[in-house]
Amino acid sequence: MCLAIPARVTKIEGNMATIEVGGVTRSASLMLVTDVVVGDYVIVHAGFAIHRVDPEEAQESLRLLRELATAE
Repeated sequence: MCLAIPARVTKIEGNMATIEVGGVTRSASLMLVTDVVVGDYVIVHAGFAIHRVDPEEAQESLRLLRELATAE
């Protein structure tokens, strides 16, 4: 099973983006999505951004994941 976590795009160089989740940065290919700009949220799988996500939806998903991570 795969868990999709929204990541914020912080930098774009060609077809590659730097993405950030919780202070951790990674690289992701933008070859499968269009019209992504810095500040957008994307879902990343296997190193590829596969879907752009609404910012409010992304924030709510991240909030719920943080809540689950701290639940006992």
